[in-house]
This record gives sequence, structure tokens and C-alpha cells, in this order.
Amino acid sequence: MATPVQLPMLEVITLEVAKKIIDAAIAKAHELKIRPMSFIVLDGGGQVVCYNREDFSGILRFEIAYGKAYGALGMNRSSRAIHMMQARAPDFIASVMTASQGKLISSPGGVLIRNASKRIIGAVGSTGDGVDADEACAIHGIHAVGLLSDPAEAVPGPYQPPMN
Repeated sequence: MATPVQLPMLEVITLEVAKKIIDAAIAKAHELKIRPMSFIVLDGGGQVVCYNREDFSGILRFEIAYGKAYGALGMNRSSRAIHMMQARAPDFIASVMTASQGKLISSPGGVLIRNASKRIIGAVGSTGDGVDADEACAIHGIHAVGLLSDPAEAVPGPYQPPMN
């Protein structure tokens, strides 16, 4: 498991930190014994810092992980919160999807990364299993490096596998 990085005033996500987030997220996926996962870390401006996928991940997993993280950054809220907002305001979220040229994915697994002062400095996108497990792995990775996540905690397991 990754050694926590104590950087209370971290303002940007470095490649080193992004790799540690993803390594810890993959370790969590292995602990949960879930399907092959893919993870992406974006900086606060939506640029890819790091991406990794496990063997046998589906070929669209990069785009899905990116869309979850990009949407979270674009809306300043987790993709779970966007998903819940979509139930209340489907036309608004459809408009945002159009404005983002289809880049936003409103499914849980896009988790904001916050520093100690709670400033958003990036996001993790995760995909491969059920959305609750995806999100739990991303949150674990963020916490493993001493940063804050939004949502702050994962939905408690056990996690339901996705439909086959």
C-alpha cells in the first residue's frame, strides 16, 4: 500500500502523487476482489496526469474514467452528486452534457481531490465494476496519500457486482 504523503498545502497533483493514488486504488480493487479496474487522475484544469488500467479492462474504460473525473471537475461535485442531480433536473444535466461535448458521465466513480484547505486540486475517475465499488477504490486511493475526497467516505460494502 502507498505510503501517505503529508502535503497539507498541496496545490497541484504531481505525477508522483497521481501514481500513488492509482496504485492504492488498484490495491483496494484487489482487496475487494472485483472486476478489472481502470483509473485516471486529472489535475484541477482537467488535464490527464496519470492513467492506468488492469489487464482485461474494457476498451472504453479510459473514456468512462475520464468522463466521470471531468464531469466532477466541471461541476465542482462528485459524479455521484451529479447522478443524483440528474434525477431532479434531467434537462439541466442533458444541457451540461451537450455543453461538455459529451465528456461528462453522470455515474458514480468521479471523485474530487481536495487539499487540506479543502480546495479542489483534481479528480479521480474509476470504472470497471459496480459504481459503488468504483467509487470506494477512488476514495481509498485519495486518502492513501493524505488528501481529502469528495465524497468524503465510500458507500459501505459489500458491493454488488454489476449486471453481466
